[in-house]
This record gives sequence, C-alpha cells and structure tokens, in this order.
Amino acid sequence: MSDYKALTPETLPARLGTLDAMTNSLGGSSTDWQVREVGDGNLNLVFIVEGTAGSVIVKQALPYVRLVGDSWPLPLKRAYFEYHALIRQAERDPGSVPEILHFDETQALIIMERLQPHIILRQQMIAGRKVAGLGETIGRFCARNAFRGSDLSMETAKKKADLALFSDNVELCDITENLVFTDPYFDAEMNRYTTPQLDGIVAELRNDQMLKVEVQHMKRAFSAKAETLCHGDLHAGSIMVTDDESRVIDPEFAFYGPMGFDIGMLIGNYLMAYHAISAHIADDTACAAYQEWVLETIDETWTAFCDEFSKLWRTERTGILYPRSLYEDQGHLMASELALEQLLGEIFEDLLGFAGIEMHRRILGLAHIAEFETIEDEDIRAPLETRSLKFGQALVMNRKRLHGIDRVIAMARQSQTGTGTS
Repeated sequence: MSDYKALTPETLPARLGTLDAMTNSLGGSSTDWQVREVGDGNLNLVFIVEGTAGSVIVKQALPYVRLVGDSWPLPLKRAYFEYHALIRQAERDPGSVPEILHFDETQALIIMERLQPHIILRQQMIAGRKVAGLGETIGRFCARNAFRGSDLSMETAKKKADLALFSDNVELCDITENLVFTDPYFDAEMNRYTTPQLDGIVAELRNDQMLKVEVQHMKRAFSAKAETLCHGDLHAGSIMVTDDESRVIDPEFAFYGPMGFDIGMLIGNYLMAYHAISAHIADDTACAAYQEWVLETIDETWTAFCDEFSKLWRTERTGILYPRSLYEDQGHLMASELALEQLLGEIFEDLLGFAGIEMHRRILGLAHIAEFETIEDEDIRAPLETRSLKFGQALVMNRKRLHGIDRVIAMARQSQTGTGTS
C-alpha cells in the first residue's frame, strides 16, 4: 500500500503515459489523451482512455468496497486474481475475454482491450434487445472453463498449484459466503429490499427451515467443492455484447469451486430478467416475445454447455479423473458415457441451487440488479420480485427432482400466472 495511489482522470495520463501498452494503443502525446471514469460497479475504478490511434480500458482496484465506502476495507490483491483468471480464460476459450495489455500488481491495475461498440448485457436486456448467439457463446465459455480448469484436463501438479494460488482470494470469497449464502435469510445489517411490499414473502423465506438447510448445503458445496476455476461473479453485468457478439469481463471473484456455480448464477440472473421485463416493455406482444427469447437463451446456454462439455470429455480427458485407461482403452465406452451423464446431472443440480440462491440475494441482500432497481413504482416492482423469490425457493428445494432444462422453462412460464413454483 505504501506505493499505491488511486488514479483520477487528471492524474492518469502523467502516471501511465510512458507505458508501452498505452502509447502503442493510443498514439500521440499523453497530454492529448481523453480520460473518462466510467466505473458503475460495486468495487473498482474503471477508465476509458482515448487517443488519436485508439482506446483502452484501465481498471484499478480500490482498497475498499466502492459500493459501501472506506468503512469496508478490501485488499488490492483482487486485481492480481482478476489478471490471472483472465489469462487462463483467454487460454481456455480464446476470444472470450478482453486482451490484457499490461498488469501492475503494486498499483492493482490492469490495462486491457476496450470492447467497442459493446455494452453491458444488462443494459441490452432492459432495453429489450436480443443478442444473437448469446446462449451458445456463454454456454461454451462456461463448459470450456469448467472442463479445462479441472482435474478432468489439467496436469495434477498444475491444478494443485493453481488451487493454492486462488485459495488466497479469501476476502472476495468471504463476500460471497456471507452476502449470497447467509445474509438474505436473516435480518442482516446490510440487507435491503422493497418494503413493506415484500415483508410477507421475506418472513416466509426466513421462516422456511428446510430452505435454510438446503441453502447451507449449497454454501458447503461452494466452499468445499474445488472442482474448477470459476469466474465467481458471472451475471448480466459481467458480459459485454453487441447485437451478435458476447465477451466476458470482471472475474475478480475467481476461485476454485463447483462446476455448476458460474452457469447457475448466470441463469438465475436470466430468470430475474424474465420476470422483470414486463415493467420495461410496454407492448404486451413485444414483451411476450422478448420473454420467450430469454427462455430460449437459458435453454441454449445449458444445451451448449452440455454439448461442449461432452465434446471435451471425449477428446480432452487427460487428467486424473475418469482416466481413459479404465474406460475407452478397455472398450468400455458405455461406462464412460454413463459417467459423463451422471456428472452433467450433478452439475445441473448444483446449477439450480445456485440460481435460486442468486435470485434471493439480488432482491434481499446488499447488491441488487438494475432490471428491478430501475422500476421506480414499488407497487409494480414488488410483485415481480415476489415471483422471482418464489421461483428461487422452488429451484433450491426441488433441484434434486428437476431433470432437464425444459422443466425449468415450463416452470418459468407457469410462474407468470403464479402457478407451478411449489
């Protein structure tokens, strides 16, 4: 911390002006660069820097949680984990994340490719605009990172070394462990929700003893099931899109955890968008069409995950788990396919649990989503939030009995009328 100093739009050109990553990308003199601070997230500073030859993103960690302020200190080392996660994701799914141009551990900053004309997926969805290929792209991203970051693929020594590296991301895991898995289910200090409209459903969830048992089972999986390197915070705010391209950003919460975590959190966000969209698209026909697109995206995301994961199982299974010497090499292909089917079933079960919990924490906890927050009329917002809360409860409680994404999609359609979520 002794050499660290937070950037400002005024100080950035002078402080970074001699870096090759900046001059090669921007051209001209640093005194002519245009700098805008555009960070709208919960944790960091983010700058767009433009020059005569191009533009870049400069992202710098702050020594506290930006959403709360300096009363909640947070280590700068999260930039280190984000950098290492990004370079691994780029290797495992080329083209899926921004290119890293420079990393400075002392200043906790990353200079990276500026994605343009991309915007945050959440903004795109609130506006009711579709993204071609979104489900396939992100489903494939989740599968490639889940498989290639695990003992199904990695050399044992490299996997264990990687696990040790990311195990030090303690503070950000602590945020997830508390804000996601614990705080929404009791009267925690930092909780906030639409009151008094949601008081009844909040009391119901907090009094649901079996729900709290199941949620803690999922928390145990989060903390103990170190299967693969997870993005850690994959949602509609950490994907940037055009009308036909999708890229993933912001993996500073990266940790080794369950294979179903990232895709589960993402699908939970899609389901909340599905419930919220009626407040953003006034035309009933257009709204229904967009809701169907969201459900199709959920279907395509899981289908693409399964297809890609299965392909990698059959072509890149070189790690210590399920070795080919026990299966294919002995002509036991059926046993290999059975193991694959059972593993995908376990991932799907975890996905449902994490999706449901994400729907609870984004409505009842500290960090909310714009799909609901931008609905100014609380009497319109609250019934939509209630549908998501009940749906999340149903996913958590029924995750062992729901077989297939089709059933989840059918439940989502039924939830629009208040049925089918028990």
